[in-house]
Amino acid sequence: MIPSELQSKFEQANHLVFLTGAGISTPSGIPDYRSKGGLYDRGAAQHPAEYYLSQTCLQTEPAVFYDFVMKNMYFPKARPNVIHEKQAALTRTGRAAIVTQNVDGLYQQAAATNLAEFHGNLYHIYCQKCQQTVSYAAYAHSMYHQQCGGILRPDIVLYGEGIAPTTLQTSLTAVRQADLIVIVGTSMRVYPFSGLLDYRNPTAPVVAINQEPLQFDFPVTMITMAAEQFFAELAVDDHD
Repeated sequence: MIPSELQSKFEQANHLVFLTGAGISTPSGIPDYRSKGGLYDRGAAQHPAEYYLSQTCLQTEPAVFYDFVMKNMYFPKARPNVIHEKQAALTRTGRAAIVTQNVDGLYQQAAATNLAEFHGNLYHIYCQKCQQTVSYAAYAHSMYHQQCGGILRPDIVLYGEGIAPTTLQTSLTAVRQADLIVIVGTSMRVYPFSGLLDYRNPTAPVVAINQEPLQFDFPVTMITMAAEQFFAELAVDDHD
């Protein structure tokens, strides 16, 4: 059961910020990339996943990049779970924001507002030659833009690329203004996402929800339970 004082923190927060990662989408059937057997644990692969998801691979071996992302990154049948849905409901009250490392688009499916997709979105696809956007269906059919022949790509942050300045600013503003920060489904070890915590108001309480304890160099309320269970129990009023 969720402690009543923690439920009260959620209810009383006026600027709640969720910092989330791959762990929130595993209940939707999307693998956690960094766990054993995940995308980054590829064993006999010719290159590490970081290469296949790099600007270098896209530029020098676009067909290799395309093959990798289509086979490993897209889960079009995945649907939002209770974690996405409860967090999205809180954003619709105007009292919460989400900053996520995930690129799977599930928050948009859950109708989240005040959403910063820190690493982009796999389903935002555009032509590198003419900049026109295309559908996922078109990208799944071919890596080439039917209109101009340019090479298509998803609008995600690859290794060797920087975070979009507007996304970074939105994320920093949300963290600075937060009166409650809730970390879910991420170890907060990947920079620059982990660096967002450096900009928090020191008086804002931080809660981390994870099945394994996480270590921070500042006070954190650690909730060691499955996020899916936590958010199933969390009472959320979807009205301001």
